[in-house]
Amino acid sequence: MFDSISVCLSKGLGAPVGSVLLGDKEFIRKARRIRKVFGGGMRQAGYLAAAGIYALDNHVERLKDDHHRAAILADSLIKLKWIAEVIPVETNILIFKVKAPLLAMDVARYLKTKGLLSIAIDKYAIRLVTHLDFNDEMLTETLKILKEISF
Repeated sequence: MFDSISVCLSKGLGAPVGSVLLGDKEFIRKARRIRKVFGGGMRQAGYLAAAGIYALDNHVERLKDDHHRAAILADSLIKLKWIAEVIPVETNILIFKVKAPLLAMDVARYLKTKGLLSIAIDKYAIRLVTHLDFNDEMLTETLKILKEISF
């Protein structure tokens, strides 16, 4: 099905930067070459590597918390009258569509005024992401903001 996997260490795992790329030897050889061509090499990266190792050792188990919070958001969103669809949640990424005549860009802009960052990914779809720093208190506040919206 897939011949490579890329895992970001900074999103859900909380490392300052970095990712892990997995694939066969030839794929990794090509990826290293492309990285070099684009100037992606780093020097003295030990501290950043240590942060990535720490994230892998200490934060993987708590990813389920992010996934759970995203699922709670999805369950709440689908009940709102201005929501057309919520894409089934499998990770910490939540994508939902607003009902016309609403536009995702306008809703995302409004959410930002309430301190809730989101991304309009097309005319009607919005992406929300839960992460290491998104706690239960923030989940409660996010649910409150979403439920109070009346377009």
